Amino acid sequence: MKGKLIILALLLAALASCSKPTPAPQKVTIAMGYIPNVQFAPFYVAIEKGYFREEGIEPEFNYGWEMDLVKLVGTGELSFAVASGEQVLLARAQGLPVVYVTGWYHRFPVVVVSLEEKGAKSLQELKGKKIGIPALFGASYVGWRALLKAEGLKEEDFNLQEIGYTQVESLTQGLVDAAICYAMNEPVRLRLAGYKVNVIPVADRVNLISNGIITNEKTIKENPELVRGLVRAFLKGLRYTLENPDEAFEISKKYVPEMKEEQKEVLKEAIKFWSAPHLGRTEKADWEATLNTLREMGLVTKEVSVEEAFTNKFVP
Repeated sequence: MKGKLIILALLLAALASCSKPTPAPQKVTIAMGYIPNVQFAPFYVAIEKGYFREEGIEPEFNYGWEMDLVKLVGTGELSFAVASGEQVLLARAQGLPVVYVTGWYHRFPVVVVSLEEKGAKSLQELKGKKIGIPALFGASYVGWRALLKAEGLKEEDFNLQEIGYTQVESLTQGLVDAAICYAMNEPVRLRLAGYKVNVIPVADRVNLISNGIITNEKTIKENPELVRGLVRAFLKGLRYTLENPDEAFEISKKYVPEMKEEQKEVLKEAIKFWSAPHLGRTEKADWEATLNTLREMGLVTKEVSVEEAFTNKFVP
């Protein structure tokens, strides 16, 4: 009789544990610059493959201007955003406690592009020429200044012109001799339009910290498991995208309205900059190179600790 009672008690305990409701996933806003785009495929894949759900996270995407999003994370109005390394360092220089918790781009994606007919395969061959740049701030300008330093050149060696985001038109109409772009955008558009181009990657000379996921010190202190889970889910999505680009492209169609087939080439080019021996990890030397560039530009004048600006402790 005693044995039967023990078995009955165990069965009741098992039934009770089975009847416990599964906790509702935590809704988390992840802010991203730009607009819905195939370049955010790892996030879309992580949702569709259930990686966020496995971590008890229900992500919501908020698209906007990167500089605004970094400020919102720094003030605690948002917990997570996608941002580049230089924006993190600039924010910390202003006293905003943002922290870069996982890398995404292993190589800095800014490049200098010219039509092949110009015959400019190096920056030296563009001295004295008209160079188009979207604006005199942001990753494009930081990358340009870092490349100049690496090549031993100065801004006055070139005729730098602000052209907004008209790089393709400015190049094809002969308004500039070269333009500063993102490798997965304008060079791809030019090739698809039938143009042959020369591309000079900044990362071939100096690798600055590009896009990754940021949060703030408060979130890390109060909810480290949320940070860990979000990073883990994203990196699973990133790895799956790297290994299955065609499927990742099809998944992205659900999130990017009216996405055209040529965007597959954009994804393929982006993947070249995401691949890394250790996904998610960033190196102190690259952070210091980014900070030194900002100092030389006069954008950072206060003491900024790179050790406080990033961490690899959430990277599996």
